[in-house]
Order: sequence, then structure tokens, then C-alpha cells
Amino acid sequence: MIDMGKFKFTETGIEGMFIVEPTVFEDNRGYFMETFQERDFAEAGHDLKFVQDNQSKSSKGVLRGLHLQLNYPQGKLVRVIKGEVFDVGVDLRGHSPTYGKWYGAILSEENKKQLYIPPKFAHGFLVLSDEAEFLYKCTEFYHGEDESGIMWNDEDIAIEWPLDGIDEIILSDKDKEWKSFKEANIKY
Repeated sequence: MIDMGKFKFTETGIEGMFIVEPTVFEDNRGYFMETFQERDFAEAGHDLKFVQDNQSKSSKGVLRGLHLQLNYPQGKLVRVIKGEVFDVGVDLRGHSPTYGKWYGAILSEENKKQLYIPPKFAHGFLVLSDEAEFLYKCTEFYHGEDESGIMWNDEDIAIEWPLDGIDEIILSDKDKEWKSFKEANIKY
């Protein structure tokens, strides 16, 4: 763990993937926090350049993922501003000792934690609250023609999704069609 004053960085056990906890300043008016500060991240060894910010709103049971771009892999700094999600990254770096391994964390408006998923990872999240608003910064632009994915419930990856209280998993048509980890055979 590295504490840079405004941010606490905690390693996940997968190289390059980490939790970010911002310092939250609260008073009778509400709160204030920085969610990204280039200098503080760089001083902690995380020299990141973001080119695009995205936001989504989803209902309970919506599962988005596991998404990736083949030729233009994106690093993502993700957070929740309303509700709660279980967010997951899967290492697809063929040379990595954690290839095919996943890490997941609950991100919520209450805990204000963020997760950084490096390029060359698949990414997905499951909405646990009635609805959630999800924000993420990307290190590469979105290229729709380059998008790919892996099925969310792949037996080899074996993500332990927290399904208690989820009556139905809601997937996009595209997310229903992704191949298994073995069939996709994605290695960067």
C-alpha cells in the first residue's frame, strides 16, 4: 500500500491493477475529493494518460462485460457515483504469471473506491443496487470495430460474482454472444 496523502493506492495481487481510495473532505455542506491527480499518481509509480471519460447508468442485475479492445487496449480508472457495483478485471497478458486470473471489488458511492484496470485486461461489472451510475477514464480511445469480449460466466476464469439478491442477470445482445476464455484464446 502507498499513501500519497490525497490517495491511498492498494495493490490487488495482479501486477498493474490497483485500488485507489481518495481522501474525502467532509463538512456540513457535503464533501469534496479529487478523483485523479496526475502528479500524485505519477509519484506513486502510476504514470497514466487518459484520453476519454465515459459514464453509464444501469439497473440492478445488469452485467456489462467482459469487454476489451484487441488492437487498442484500454486502461480504465473506474468508479461509481450512485449505487453499488461489483467490478472485475481479467488479466489477458500472455506473458503474465497471472494470465487468466481475475480480481473484483465492490465500488460504491459510499466507499468512493476506484479500481484501475490496466490495458490488455478484460473488464466487466455487475450492478448490485437498484441502479448505478458508473464513470471511467480510459487511456485509449474507443474503437467499436476493435471490440471483443469473453463470456461473463466462463468456467475457466470462474469469477465469483456476488449474485445474492440478484433475480436475473441482464445482458446486452452483444454480451450474450462472447466466446469462452478458451475459445477466444486472447493473449496480448
